[in-house]
Amino acid sequence: MRRSLLSLVSLAAPFLSPSAARAQGWIVPRICWAGASAAGSLEGRAISAPMHDCGARIERTHSDVRVELAGRVLKYEVDERFINRGGTLGEADYLFPLPNDAAFQDLKLSINGELVSGETMDAGKARGIYENIVRARRDPALVEWVGHGLVRARIFPLTPGEEKRVVVRFQSVAPREGGALRLDYLRGADPNRAPGGRSAADRASFSVVYRETPELGTPYSPTHQLAFGDSGGARVVRVRGDARDVTMLIPVHSSSATSIAMLPYAPGNEDGFALITVSPPSGRRDGATPRDVTLVLDVSGSMNGRKIEQARAAGRQLLATLRPADRFRLVDFASDVHTFRDAFVTATPNNVREAGRYLDALEANGGTNIEGALREALRPEPTRGRLPLVLFVTDGEPTVGDGDPDHLAALVSDANARAPIARRIFTFGLGADVNVSLLEQLALDGRGTSQFVRPTESVERMVGVVAERLVDPVLTDVRVRVEGDVRLSRLLPAQATDIFADHDLVVFARYAGHGDARVVVEGNQRGAPVRFTSTVSFPERSRDNPFVARLWATQRVGYLSAEKRKNGGGAELDDEIRSLGERYGIPTELTSYLVVEPNAVATMAAGARDQSAPPPRARQFEAAKAASAQRVVMNAAALDSMTMARAAASGAGAATNDVTRRVGGRTFVSRDSTWTDIRYDERMRTTVIKPYGAAYFDLLAKLPELRAAFALGTRVIVVGKDRAIKLADAGAAQLSAAEMNALVSAW
Repeated sequence: MRRSLLSLVSLAAPFLSPSAARAQGWIVPRICWAGASAAGSLEGRAISAPMHDCGARIERTHSDVRVELAGRVLKYEVDERFINRGGTLGEADYLFPLPNDAAFQDLKLSINGELVSGETMDAGKARGIYENIVRARRDPALVEWVGHGLVRARIFPLTPGEEKRVVVRFQSVAPREGGALRLDYLRGADPNRAPGGRSAADRASFSVVYRETPELGTPYSPTHQLAFGDSGGARVVRVRGDARDVTMLIPVHSSSATSIAMLPYAPGNEDGFALITVSPPSGRRDGATPRDVTLVLDVSGSMNGRKIEQARAAGRQLLATLRPADRFRLVDFASDVHTFRDAFVTATPNNVREAGRYLDALEANGGTNIEGALREALRPEPTRGRLPLVLFVTDGEPTVGDGDPDHLAALVSDANARAPIARRIFTFGLGADVNVSLLEQLALDGRGTSQFVRPTESVERMVGVVAERLVDPVLTDVRVRVEGDVRLSRLLPAQATDIFADHDLVVFARYAGHGDARVVVEGNQRGAPVRFTSTVSFPERSRDNPFVARLWATQRVGYLSAEKRKNGGGAELDDEIRSLGERYGIPTELTSYLVVEPNAVATMAAGARDQSAPPPRARQFEAAKAASAQRVVMNAAALDSMTMARAAASGAGAATNDVTRRVGGRTFVSRDSTWTDIRYDERMRTTVIKPYGAAYFDLLAKLPELRAAFALGTRVIVVGKDRAIKLADAGAAQLSAAEMNALVSAW
C-alpha cells in the first residue's frame, strides 16, 4: 500500500507500447523469436534466439480506477482495456502487482464478450511461469514480484483491431494519518513518453466515491487537483492531473471521546465476519505516555558496507522521533555487546547529539551474539507508567552464544512474565540469511511485529515507519470483547495491542449469535485501567460487506504463516492456509491466483513443469516478508508518501508536473530530455550504461533500488553516495566483474 496503501514498481523493458506502464497493471506483449513461436518463447526453459517485432501492437485504450470508501475500507475496481493496433495476431500477458495487505477479490478477463473469472493455482507452478517471463524478457520490475502478490492473465490471442477488457477488484483498510483517512495509488511511469508529452492512447480516470456523513470532511490532495460531484446520493471525487502518485486525504472529524464502529458480513450458513474500528480522540494530549525505547543494532562482520550505513541511518531515524519525556538506549552487538550508556538516558538535545556521534562511529566486524544482545536489551526492569519498546535489527543467524530459537524466544517470554509491563519487541531481518523463525518468535512473544527487508531495500525507512507509528501511545494492552448473546472468535490481531495517537485500531473477527450486543474495549492509560463500550447490532444474515470476509482471511493467513514458522508448521496449519488461499483467492506461500483462458491451461502447466524451486531459505524469507506485510498496518512505502504529502502541504513539496518527477525517494528534473537526479553535479564521477544491455540488468540485480529510477526511461541520471550512473545509448553494454563490484561498492 503504499499502506493499506498501494505501491507499484513500474515496468521498464523493451517492446512496451507507449501507454503500457501508465496504471497499476501493465501489459507485456509476447514477442517473436527467430525460429521459435511466440507462445513457446515465454513458456520454454532457456531461449537464446534473437527476438524481433511480431507486427502486433497491443496498446492500452482505457484505464479507469474507481475506489469506494465504505467505513474504513477502500474497495478498488481497476477496469482496463487493450486493443491490437498492429496488422498481425497478437498475444500479451496482463500483470498486476497485488499488495500483500490487500484482500484480493477477483480478476476477470473478457473472452468472447464475456467476463470470465480465473482460478487459484499452486504457488510453485505460478512461480515457474513468472520466472520464465523474467528469464525471457529480463524484466527488472517483474523480479520484485516473483513468487507472491502478482496476478497474471493471458490476453491471447488478439486479432488486428480486437479489444480485450480486464477488471481487477480488491480491498484494503484505509489508514488514518493524523486527522484524515489516507489513500495512495501509484499509477506507474511511461518509459516511452518524452518529457512534457502525453501518450495518445493514455485515457485514464481515477475517482473516489463515498457516502457523505458528518464525520467526513472535504477531501484534499497534495498531488492532484480534485473535482467534486454527486451521483445517486454519493459524493464523487475525481482526480485531475498527470502526476503518477495519487495521494488523497479525507478529513475525519473526531469527537473528544473514543468511538467504536462495526461492519458485519453474515452469509447465514456459517459464523459471521466483523470489522471493528476503535478510533481514539484526535490530536495530541498533555500527559501522553512516555516511552523507554531501546534500539538494538547488529554490527557483525556481515553488516559491513551498505548495511552498516543503513543501520546508522535507522538509528538516526529513531532518535528523530524521541520527545523530551522519552528515554532511550542504544545496544550494538557483534561477538560482544556494547551500549551507548549503561542505563536509559532522557532524550535531551545533548544526549541525542551524543548518540548520533556514537552511531557514526560504529564499525562492522565479528560474529553474531543475538543471545547477549537480547539479555542486554531486556536487562533494565520496565517502569510503570512508561511504555517499553525494543527495535531489534539483524542480518544473520546466531553464531556466538546460545543459538537455539526456542531458548532465545523464552528469554523474552520469561522476562515479560516477570515484568510489571510487557516489552514490545519489533524485529527487522535483513536478507535471506536471517533466522526467520527466530525473529517471528521474538516479535510474536514480544507483542510486536516482524519485518523482513532485502539487503538493498531501505531498512532505515522501515525502522522510521515503525518509529513514526509508535510516537504517542493513547491506550496500551488493548483488548476487544463482546457482552451479550454474541461471541467473538479468531480475533486478529490475536493478542493485546496498543493504540497510538491519530491511528485507529482495526480488529477482524468471526462471530456467532446475533442481535444487539455491547462491544467492550479495555486497556490502560498511563498505567490506569480504562474501559469504553458501544452497543452495535450483529445481524443474523447480511451480505452487504463481503469484503470483510476477505480482509479477515488475509489477516488470518499472515497470522497462520507466522505461527507456522514459530512452531515448526504442520499439516493442519498448511491445510488452513491453503484452504483460505483457495476459498478467498489470496496469494499465499502455498497458493497463487492465476487467470488463464480455457485453451491455455495445458500449455501453461507444461511451461511450469520441471521448474527448479528457489532455495528453501530464500523461499522462507519471501514468505515471511509477504506474511508480515499482511499483519502490519503500514509498510515502508508509507513513509515516502507521508513525507511527500507533508512537504507538498507546506509548499515545499516536489512538483507534480511533466518536468519534475519523484520516484523511489528521489526527485528528478528533465534537463536536455534526460531525467536528472537533482543532487547531480557534473563534476561527479559518472558511469555511463547502455539501456537494456548486460550491465543494465546486472546493476538492477545488484542494486534493486535503481528500478524505480530506470523506469523513467532510457535517458536517466541517478546519484548514489559518491557516484552517478547515467543511462545513454553510448554507454557500456557490459562491465567486467571488477568494474561492477567497484561500482556497487561505491554506490
